[in-house]
Amino acid sequence: MPNLLTEVIYTVILFVWVIAVVQFITRKLYDYMVSRGMPHNKAVYYNRKLIHIAAGGFVALLVPFLYETPLLPSILAMILALFTYLPHRQGKLLYWFQVEDNMYEVNFCIMWGIVIALSWIIFHNLWYGVIPVSFMAFGDAATGVVRNILYGKRTKSWYGNLAMLATTLPIGLLIGLPGVIAAIIASIIEHFEFKGIDDNVMVPLSSFLVILGFSYLSF
Repeated sequence: MPNLLTEVIYTVILFVWVIAVVQFITRKLYDYMVSRGMPHNKAVYYNRKLIHIAAGGFVALLVPFLYETPLLPSILAMILALFTYLPHRQGKLLYWFQVEDNMYEVNFCIMWGIVIALSWIIFHNLWYGVIPVSFMAFGDAATGVVRNILYGKRTKSWYGNLAMLATTLPIGLLIGLPGVIAAIIASIIEHFEFKGIDDNVMVPLSSFLVILGFSYLSF
């Protein structure tokens, strides 16, 4: 019971942190960027990547240190998925980071929760979920920022993928060769469009499957 109570407290704190990032910090940052003459779409794109890092990535890195199981983190992820889905459903977008033409941030939350849960169910080791999620949070953010600087819009570029690889390789090294190969494959896969499946699904899924495959090869 004490461990559960402690984990509940951690979850509440992390929930408040994520809400602060999504509802306040990025909104203030949007206002500042637009006031400095930045186009709406660029400001939104930077905010989406900031949320990747500050909410998705930062929280993921804390999970193995704060939790014994993925139960509460995964529940938190699904609550946040609902939180980001409802504005699309109601036609009241959180304009400083959401866009009409996709709901990728919802997929981000769902995949975050699923991969973290699977890592514990399959490996009984939360790090095997944190690594793929970090590829999505930090690596995809790196490629997005580079592309936004170079092109000012959402597009694909190998320059962005090189930035992603530079970010994901050190993260992958935390679990050795499987993580390195997963980082390389995730950084390549991110470059391509898959009909109906966005990067927030393909990056963590492909890297998790690589790590899973290596486990069967006894690496």
